[in-house]
Amino acid sequence: MADFPTCFDKDALLACARGELFGPGNAQLPAPPMLMMDRITEISGDGGEHGKGHVVAEFDITPDLWFFECHFPGNPIMPGCLGLDGLWQLTGFNLGWRGWQGRGYALGVGEVKLTGMVRPDRKMLTYKVDFTKAIQTRRLTMGVADGIVEADGDVIYVVKDMKVALSET
Repeated sequence: MADFPTCFDKDALLACARGELFGPGNAQLPAPPMLMMDRITEISGDGGEHGKGHVVAEFDITPDLWFFECHFPGNPIMPGCLGLDGLWQLTGFNLGWRGWQGRGYALGVGEVKLTGMVRPDRKMLTYKVDFTKAIQTRRLTMGVADGIVEADGDVIYVVKDMKVALSET
């Protein structure tokens, strides 16, 4: 593993969005408003249910978040795709945290179940990513993980087989 901390505050996540955390040409988070977390509270390369690595992060929900105004006027709901994107962001972040080289990109997801909604009265989302595979060969760098999103402790999204790769091109 690279010599990075096991938790990150908002300033560190913003440094990652600027390309400063893992270096130029390597894993990078999106900048706000697409950055879908405020802090990473846990990260590992050997933890989680399968012993292949995990990430736990949090996102503070406030009624003035940009997506509530437009999705949907009069019936504000966070788009489910943003929760999925947050899970993908964290999966790629973990690969960069391991010290693996290349820019991250999502390859797909096997299954997505949305069982709840994020409305403006919610206070916090918790993302939990649990790696089932972490592969680094000469030709392929990829993470495969399952994830959940909780809103104020209630499980609202469950995903299986998220895939994120790193590419040096």
